[in-house]
Amino acid sequence: MRQFAVARDPSLIKKNMQPYEARSFRFIELLSIVTIATGVVWRMKLYGIAWQRDLPRPELVENAKIIAAEQLAAETAPNYKVGFIGVHDGRDACFVFVDFWGNENELFHRVFLSRSNDPTILSPAEAADSSVCVWDLRLQSFEREAWIKHVLHQPDAPDFDGYLSERLNERA
Repeated sequence: MRQFAVARDPSLIKKNMQPYEARSFRFIELLSIVTIATGVVWRMKLYGIAWQRDLPRPELVENAKIIAAEQLAAETAPNYKVGFIGVHDGRDACFVFVDFWGNENELFHRVFLSRSNDPTILSPAEAADSSVCVWDLRLQSFEREAWIKHVLHQPDAPDFDGYLSERLNERA
């Protein structure tokens, strides 16, 4: 069996780490995104996650809608054309994630971010970027439970409308 040494490099610990603080989670709207070339309609829940405010900045929400429409139009993975979009206006950065369900129980996850915290400049995440934080996980966990309840527990008659009607609104 291979042995691996674990290095504990103190420089990897973020300086001035902040204590956990609850953030606002708000369902914003149910989007119907039409792929012009094919006429396919995606139904996506749009959520805002915000640090020290109730909702993300409007320009971030609008850019998230544009990014989602472009990303979903290019998707080729087998999927159900339903999911959710997270618009996270964080302390040091802006994040947009476009998540959709496919292959029965798999969540496809696409991430875009602004390293400068500028809500108008978002680019696809790179390999070295984080893809999800503890707040994003809260939303993904909620959506997982809704998917299990309305789709996986009813494989002969999945209730996609029921799934889309489950919505998270809280501080966590």
